[in-house]
Amino acid sequence: MPVDFLLERFRASKDHPAVIWRDEAYAYGWLLENIEAAAQVLAGQGVAPGTVVSLRSDFNPRSIAWLIALVRNRNIVVPVSHAVRTFDLFCRIAEVEHVVEFQGDEIAHRKRQARAAHPFLRALVEKGRPGLVLFSSGSTGESKAAVHDFVPLLQKFQVRKKTLRSIAFLLFDHIGGINTLFYNLSNAGTLVVTEKRDPESVCRLIETHRIELLPTSPSFLQMILMTRAYEKRDLSSLKMITYGTEAMPQHTLKRLHELFPDVRLKQTYGLSELGILRSESRASDSLWIKVGGEDYETRIVDGVLQVRARTAMLGYLNAPCPFDEQGWFNTRDKVEVDGEWIRILGRDTDIINVGGQKVYPAEVESVLLEMDNVREVSVCGRPNPIMGSVVAAKVTLAADEPLSSLKKRMRSHCKDRLESFKIPAHVEIAERIPVSDRFKKVR
Repeated sequence: MPVDFLLERFRASKDHPAVIWRDEAYAYGWLLENIEAAAQVLAGQGVAPGTVVSLRSDFNPRSIAWLIALVRNRNIVVPVSHAVRTFDLFCRIAEVEHVVEFQGDEIAHRKRQARAAHPFLRALVEKGRPGLVLFSSGSTGESKAAVHDFVPLLQKFQVRKKTLRSIAFLLFDHIGGINTLFYNLSNAGTLVVTEKRDPESVCRLIETHRIELLPTSPSFLQMILMTRAYEKRDLSSLKMITYGTEAMPQHTLKRLHELFPDVRLKQTYGLSELGILRSESRASDSLWIKVGGEDYETRIVDGVLQVRARTAMLGYLNAPCPFDEQGWFNTRDKVEVDGEWIRILGRDTDIINVGGQKVYPAEVESVLLEMDNVREVSVCGRPNPIMGSVVAAKVTLAADEPLSSLKKRMRSHCKDRLESFKIPAHVEIAERIPVSDRFKKVR
């Protein structure tokens, strides 16, 4: 069974804390007991192997136990966080047959009038393999349902690595959240669950529970810098901060490295369609990385990263196949290349085309973040009848300032740092910069 190696490690670490939730520790022995209890409930309610089950929850000890029980039962699991507002639509797309919903300490089960008929789902059933369905954020259109065979996703965790105390910042239904969970459990680590994803709450947990690893997004790290929440808490336990999901502004990374010189800052790279690739940053203050590993091949085509992976999804339930005939996946991420190192510039969908010249929002944002009084920045394109598009910037300020004064200072600041077509033509002062439920900047 694909989780047998996990259960063996749980038994060897029965008294070690597996999960900390609401400041209470739950040991690996407790987790084993609750996996067995969940398995009994599944059997009693007729949840047969191969059926599609949605876990409506965020991270907590019991939802983790149920997830492992479902994988052991060879179910196809559809994790959906409470933040998702289109749950019924997701259930229809994924042909969910059973829903297990967690609300606090209560668990509710209901059966849906559905049957898994999609060829990808049937293929998993016929092979007797557990599956995983992950929905994309839908930031560029309809959410896509990626179907995975759970077995190759779990196999990479059979190799023991460092035991760490980590925070479950990335969501329960996010490939990064799933990766964080199984990394910790496979190495007898401790996963500290946060119910509030704001800088003060996260920094409090780091201090209280001596967290060593913080996996998060550039937007959230910028929020920590902006609020200065790090000044109110002892974060000396941190050994590593990993960041991904969106392009990191160089200025933000530089500031983090200055504030936390002893913390390793590591860029990660992964997609719902491929899993999380092994990555290595050139240095803590560098945006140059290597990606790949034994399960992945990479190549650059027309400046865009393409990946072929053993852990790649079977396909989408509600969209055409994105792989070419050789199995390569176009990530849509534009990159620069320096030997074996790459620097991710941003998604091709985010590129601003100004009169045929390409502008990457993260580059402009990094320059604007250097300015005094600027706290947050979001850059995007705005239609223009002559140039096609021009650069538009939305900023939040530390103190009130007239827009005319800000524009003047911005032009002066950017003059020697950016080419003229990259300098924002439209500037707006906002109260906040919106981020998605997955803490990615909404441009």
